[in-house]
Amino acid sequence: MVTPGAKREAVAHARACHGLSERRACSLVGVSRRVVRYQPTRVDDAPLRARLRELAAERRRFGYRRLGYQLAREGMTPNHKKLRRIYREENLRVRRRGGRKRALGGACQGSGDA
Repeated sequence: MVTPGAKREAVAHARACHGLSERRACSLVGVSRRVVRYQPTRVDDAPLRARLRELAAERRRFGYRRLGYQLAREGMTPNHKKLRRIYREENLRVRRRGGRKRALGGACQGSGDA
């Protein structure tokens, strides 16, 4: 358990299943009571996610930076760290281009004269 969220879940599990107090459960897990009581206040970025997915679908060769510039033109201005995090969470990737077609077979291949 490394993340604070995982530690919160462990404390909740210990309290629910074993009937421990908050103080005792926190000391067993090794986490501060303040961490357990913390309520995250992250704003909802669902509209940003949706628009980023739409732009990535129509502009397949654009990475997160170029998509960020397009979002900025539309009035949405997330910082680069948040944009990259959302881009990765949505499993968006720049599509690879197909390579040059090469002829198969040749003089050296398949001749058993040796």
